[in-house]
Amino acid sequence: MSLKVPRLYSGDDGESHWDEIEVELQGDGPITSSAMQAASGISFVRLEGEVPTDWHTAPRRQYVLTLAGEVEYELGDGTLRRFGPGSIFLADDLSGRGHAARCTDLVQAFVPLA
Repeated sequence: MSLKVPRLYSGDDGESHWDEIEVELQGDGPITSSAMQAASGISFVRLEGEVPTDWHTAPRRQYVLTLAGEVEYELGDGTLRRFGPGSIFLADDLSGRGHAARCTDLVQAFVPLA
């Protein structure tokens, strides 16, 4: 069994793209879990009101968890993807143009991978 997690990555074309990674889950019955992944910490960000961001790349490989509010990410090809409370993705677009975002009353946690 596995859990599909969206991944934002840098393509060879210098643009960011979405795909999915599969995190393997182990166990029997109603509780399954993944192997522990190495992380270097956690940080929280709060953006009040409606906040747009300029084009940027992820500062490092990190999981991004949306705890409150809503965020819409835009890619260079015009693709839009929204995330709300309880969502997660892996930010892995470390080069190129990156992505832009529009946030509304957003609280996110960032977990950098070691």
